[in-house]
Amino acid sequence: MPSVTNGVRASSLDVHWTKSRHSAAEGNCVEVAPLIDGNIAMRNSRHPDGPALVYTPAEIAAFVAGAKDGEFDHLTGNTTVKTT
Repeated sequence: MPSVTNGVRASSLDVHWTKSRHSAAEGNCVEVAPLIDGNIAMRNSRHPDGPALVYTPAEIAAFVAGAKDGEFDHLTGNTTVKTT
């Protein structure tokens, strides 16, 4: 099974891209798609012909867990710190 490399043209992938229902209507979205090799591709919806970044499921799981814990809130202007 061939693997997809980082930087491949996102529009060249034969995949179904999904974006969050929280994404803005202006197209400011990050989209993800499962790949046949089990990895996950990610692209910027404003640039669908731009590069796709490819991550392992473990890398995506770690990022999602961090996002759920609020570790990246400072990048969105949200300065509220979540405590556990």
